[in-house]
Amino acid sequence: AALVAGGLGGGLGYTLARENDSGGSTTVSAGTTGGNVKRDPGTVAAVAAAALPSTVTIEAASSSGEGGTGTGFVFDKQGHIVTNNHVVAEAVDGGNLSATFPDGKKYEAEVVGNAQGYDVAVIKLKNAPSDLKPLTLGNSDDVAVGDSTIAIGAPFGLSDTVTTGIISAKNRPVASSDGSGSKASYMSALQTDASINPGNSGGPLLDAQGNVIGINSAIQSTSNGGFGTGQAGSIGLGFAIPINQAKYVAQELIENGKPVYAKIGASVSLEDTTNGAKITEQGVGGTEPVDPGGPADKAGLKPGDVITKLDDRVIDSGPTLIGEIWTHKPGDEVTITYERGGKERTTELTLGSRVGDS
Repeated sequence: AALVAGGLGGGLGYTLARENDSGGSTTVSAGTTGGNVKRDPGTVAAVAAAALPSTVTIEAASSSGEGGTGTGFVFDKQGHIVTNNHVVAEAVDGGNLSATFPDGKKYEAEVVGNAQGYDVAVIKLKNAPSDLKPLTLGNSDDVAVGDSTIAIGAPFGLSDTVTTGIISAKNRPVASSDGSGSKASYMSALQTDASINPGNSGGPLLDAQGNVIGINSAIQSTSNGGFGTGQAGSIGLGFAIPINQAKYVAQELIENGKPVYAKIGASVSLEDTTNGAKITEQGVGGTEPVDPGGPADKAGLKPGDVITKLDDRVIDSGPTLIGEIWTHKPGDEVTITYERGGKERTTELTLGSRVGDS
């Protein structure tokens, strides 16, 4: 009955319109086509138009042909492209790597350096063009919850895709994995509800002015309840490495080829808890849980201590502590709050350094 009524209504409307038609057209046309409409600065269209020419779709494959697609963005005029480590990991040892711009121009590339723990990598275009326009880097420390975000990437291989959202949260502790069995990456992430899917990894997260505030890196996966870069689709929970941290890592990789990590010099439990980061009774591979003469040792920390704060940031687990430490640089002085024997204590600690992912 509904289908018939709908058909009758449509037919009746057409008949009345035809009888009242005086011979003129009933079609209404816009004064200009969509391509000629001016986009004011700050609109999503204007930001996308300015940023897209400086983003690339990255194809990485190992020597055996295994690999995938991700995204990156122009970091400097010398041809350096910043992306995620997990995007290019397959091509690190003798694989094939290429970057394609939205205009279709494709360039072979090579890995300059990669940081598994930070999940940041830098590649360099071979025979890079002279007219590269690096994206402007913002200040991720100034980002506020509710700020508008724009993400650019190649979700499921659909290059040059633009999505929008807001900053949903800051300092979100995320331990992510690419599902290959490699070690996890840790970050104190920017959370956004902009649609992010596999293939967006390594792409820029922009603010409303077009400044890069983060690198899109992980999504909440409904398939296993964890964080990762697998084939689950967007559920509005995306995570980006803050650009202040990524910039420091990228510069280290360009200058030295290896990442430099801040450290406290103690092994902590990686179990999910809500009580804090517990210094283990034994270190990795039978080593000392607290490095003799290291930062934690000098600060008076001991096995069994439970770290609950780093400066004013609440620490609820080992991964949270690692991600928070890595937002700092070696040599930074921090205040550690910890519990020992049921009593809360504080100590000052100067962060040490570790070079490389080993």
